[in-house]
Amino acid sequence: MLDIKPLGDRVLIEQLEAEEKTASGIILPDSAKEKPQQAKVLEVGAGKVVDGKRVPLEIKKGDKVLISSYGGDEIKIDGKELKIIKEEDVLAIIK
Repeated sequence: MLDIKPLGDRVLIEQLEAEEKTASGIILPDSAKEKPQQAKVLEVGAGKVVDGKRVPLEIKKGDKVLISSYGGDEIKIDGKELKIIKEEDVLAIIK
């Protein structure tokens, strides 16, 4: 895989697969699946510059996060679908 380092307050993520079954056991076709909102952080930028000082991101490489459904830019590298999003598109860190 290419070595990619996001700039500023951007984060490189890999979205985790959506559930294929409902809680009651109904199997969903691909067209009915929601976009996955959970993702794994692959790389983070250095942070945003505020008042001439760099503020590091709260997110770190390896974190599992909840993201906004439609934010960011999708990219494809070595057959993998990845996304670059801004830190503000991350809703929460999953502990």
